[in-house]
Amino acid sequence: MTAMEQSHEEIPVPGAWRARLPQWRQRIQGAAPLRVEGRITRIVGLTLEAAGCVAAVGSRCLVETAPGEYAEAEVVGFSDSKLFLMPVGEMRGLMPNALVIPSQRVCEIEVGEGMLGRVFDAAGAPLDGKPAFRGSRRVGLNGRPINPMQRSPIDTPLDVGITAVNALLTVGRGQRIGLFAGSGLGKSVLLGMMTRFTSADVTVVGLIGERGREVREFIVNILGPQGLTRAVVVVAPADAPPLLRLHGAMMATTIAEYFRDTGRHVLLLMDSLTRYAQAQREIGLAIGELPATKGYPPSVFARIPQLVERAGAGINGKGSITAFYTVLAEGDDQNDPVADAARATLDGHIVLSRRLADSGHYPAIDIEASVSRLFTELADREHSAAARKLRAAYSIYEHNRDLINIGAYQAGSDPAIDAAIGLHPRILEFLRQDMRQCVAYRESKERLITLMNA
Repeated sequence: MTAMEQSHEEIPVPGAWRARLPQWRQRIQGAAPLRVEGRITRIVGLTLEAAGCVAAVGSRCLVETAPGEYAEAEVVGFSDSKLFLMPVGEMRGLMPNALVIPSQRVCEIEVGEGMLGRVFDAAGAPLDGKPAFRGSRRVGLNGRPINPMQRSPIDTPLDVGITAVNALLTVGRGQRIGLFAGSGLGKSVLLGMMTRFTSADVTVVGLIGERGREVREFIVNILGPQGLTRAVVVVAPADAPPLLRLHGAMMATTIAEYFRDTGRHVLLLMDSLTRYAQAQREIGLAIGELPATKGYPPSVFARIPQLVERAGAGINGKGSITAFYTVLAEGDDQNDPVADAARATLDGHIVLSRRLADSGHYPAIDIEASVSRLFTELADREHSAAARKLRAAYSIYEHNRDLINIGAYQAGSDPAIDAAIGLHPRILEFLRQDMRQCVAYRESKERLITLMNA
């Protein structure tokens, strides 16, 4: 029996199709052999078109850039007999009619305990000056989905060390939260606080599409040596090819899955989900996909839930991934297509306010616009009642802010407004927090109850 026949024998064939199998075998055996090598026929933007070879979507190819030198590219699509390739790195020296050698290899990374305390790029190469990492096994970047019925329920509050989140936006272990902010509102500082203060076994940080200057700043100044000891950092800066930015987010998620599968509770911080979506937009438009919403092709809105759903609670209480994804609101527009898609997919969202940041109120969390969808399941009755009272008082004051500031409101006209005015300075003081200060979940809860029952 030939190897091809043996491979077919190992595949269970339904009875209705078994009669056709001999015809397929004869057709395959009598067909002309596939051409292994191809040639580059055209470059359009960042996309290479290759003809004369066959390869699966997601597999890697070697492209000749000089005699005896090759660069890697990944198959991102095809049309008729042409393959669309996206470079993984630099393609300098590429010539017309360059040789293309397909491979059966897909994008994989090595994982293991030695990743803790390390900084990698999106290809798995070290950026911290230490030797190359050698893991215990190799895994693909696409991951394996978990049966939703096998996931553990999210019923344990996670202490993130931030008063406003612990008290009013309580996060559960295994929850996925979006951090929605415009530029310069302190989202990186807030992520750094979560990294240092959150009670997690392992922290995985994905810096996707950010400025190169911010990478060292985040690792040295915000994360710090102590935070790095139990963290893994994956970096795909803004000047990386779109495919590497896409892989950076997938790699960070794959690393988090590895530690979750060992039974540990993982904190995954990804900055940002918007840059991940923009990388997929670049790839989709480059291979001819038509834009659907404000320049974003449909594949972007399919990719976001595929990535986000890999995080969450593990099977039968064995490990979890609590994920925070930053979402950049362009022009502070909370109805941006990516922001809207992320809000519909995630288990809650924390919105940072430019007005609060401009007034020096940090963290600049907009309590009215933020919500944790699992708050009622995680908080007890007393905690929930106190949070509702604070939200009501804060909302009443904000809705009457202009009248109060210009002196048009007369004290005694409305008891609810009078109470909100009296509480407002204490509420603001409760919500403010220094970036070096950690406030535990229990303390945040007790301070909230004491404030609203005073």
